[in-house]
Amino acid sequence: MKTRIFFFAMMFSTTFFANAQKETDTLSIETYTYDTKNDLKIYCVRPLDYNSEKEYPAIVIFHGGGWYMGEASWGFSNAKYYASKGIIAYSVQYRLQDLDNGITPYESVIDAQKAIRWIRNKANDFSIEKDKIAAYGWSAGAHLAACATIFNNLDAPDEKVSSATNLLALKSPALTLSVYPNFQNRLLNKIDVKNLSPAEHVSKDTPPTIIVIGRTDTVTPLEGAELFKSNMVNFENECELHIYDGVGHLFTPSSEPDDDWPNPDKQISLKAQNKIDEFLKKHGYFN
Repeated sequence: MKTRIFFFAMMFSTTFFANAQKETDTLSIETYTYDTKNDLKIYCVRPLDYNSEKEYPAIVIFHGGGWYMGEASWGFSNAKYYASKGIIAYSVQYRLQDLDNGITPYESVIDAQKAIRWIRNKANDFSIEKDKIAAYGWSAGAHLAACATIFNNLDAPDEKVSSATNLLALKSPALTLSVYPNFQNRLLNKIDVKNLSPAEHVSKDTPPTIIVIGRTDTVTPLEGAELFKSNMVNFENECELHIYDGVGHLFTPSSEPDDDWPNPDKQISLKAQNKIDEFLKKHGYFN
């Protein structure tokens, strides 16, 4: 996958939220460190009417970038948007692939899990409803969101605090790694690639999930989302899969390459985001 698509992934993440951000410029971004050893930050945006005497749902945002590029600021527009809806929103920095220094997508997953545990440990401090913590991600970030939940406490089985979230909202997600023939090499044999592939490990405990994806996606192919959905149905879990015809990765028109410089269809992008919002409303994250 080419570098430019992931620069655009940041731009895409702000497309839907641009107008909302104009209305929420007064929302402040608070910076915390959730992993002191690796100096990893988590950025929090609270609702304007935040009242520590109340409890709020939370949403944890993971940016895309192919596991090897990107930054938490790519999720700031999303965080401000959801904070304006009355949700405490977090955008997570995680370690990016750097094979020369032994950092792989496995470390990215571990960081995602640490971030969610940090939020759960701080739930009382932030006045968070502990049973309403959602994860939202796009592309590789959606993979991290799913892995944090499905592979609960992957490297910390004795942890009493769960890394699983209560809801998943996944946009153009990478849900089966079997479609990437060289992904095992990217893991430096730290873990079998099969054990970082969410679609194959859906269980009865997998929370309500919504997936939005283009039918002709070549970067995160539809088959992963369909397998995830099928396995969710087998366990009688709630899963909405919304497939959009005529578009590929990040809703780029099928007439254009979606692994180069995406050009998302604005109407479809809006429809997909509205579906995610409807799903969050349905589960009581906002009115």
